[in-house]
Amino acid sequence: MAEAVPVRCPACQRENGYVSPVFPCACGSPVTPPLDLTAAPLPLTHRTWQDSWVTVRCGSCGQESEWPHPEVGCGSCGTVVLVPVRRPGRPGADPGTGPDAGAEPGTGSGVSGVPDGAGAGDGVRRDGPPANRTPAAPGGGSAAAGGTPVRGPASRAPFRPVTIRTARDAVAAAALYLRWLGFRDVRQPDGVPIPSAAVDLRAPGVVAQVDPTTAPAGLRAVECVWLNGLTASATAVYFALAGYTEEARGRADDLGIPLFVMDLTGMPQPVNDPADALVGRGA
Repeated sequence: MAEAVPVRCPACQRENGYVSPVFPCACGSPVTPPLDLTAAPLPLTHRTWQDSWVTVRCGSCGQESEWPHPEVGCGSCGTVVLVPVRRPGRPGADPGTGPDAGAEPGTGSGVSGVPDGAGAGDGVRRDGPPANRTPAAPGGGSAAAGGTPVRGPASRAPFRPVTIRTARDAVAAAALYLRWLGFRDVRQPDGVPIPSAAVDLRAPGVVAQVDPTTAPAGLRAVECVWLNGLTASATAVYFALAGYTEEARGRADDLGIPLFVMDLTGMPQPVNDPADALVGRGA
């Protein structure tokens, strides 16, 4: 497993550990986006589709593929931070000589909204006929997309995320993560998620909200999922792609609601103490 590198949050100056994800090339070789640690990380303030992906060249076969732009959620303030990626030809870059070769990021500081569309199979139940991390370590560390053991119950298998390209993928990633935590019979609404609306996920003992929109989740959203949890006598959990407002984070801490930020690799990252506790104990 690669070592975590420090990424300083531009909002609160906290250093968060980040492990660059490893993606499988079509030829079978592992590829990783080459991080540029000499450039300043940027806060994610707006998502645009073309800037959500970076082109990474495989050092073995030379094939170029599109993979999610590296990002990490700050474990202190919840800001989603874009991790800079080296452009071809910049100092220190050596295109075509290894798994870190030849990445080219998007041209702006934003990352995209998740459009609607068909997603990958998620292995969860929808309303109707049944269907047959490595999360970040508490404190903001991320993990490889291939699935690496993490802290938690010894019997828990590595979490294998689903790359998020659509709103449905975001819902599927959250549902799979809940199952990984130990919640069974996770249900999600039938049909295609609407990008402008959050989606409920339910299972015995948990009520979750998945927000695939481009704006940070606000105070009302956090309070609504808390009320839903009270009504169902279940743990309330929130997943967001764009992070949370300061008011929402403070209210979630007061109410004990676990908050997670998902990057486009499909890896939920805990951003408050209740989320860290949930990851540690499981369902």
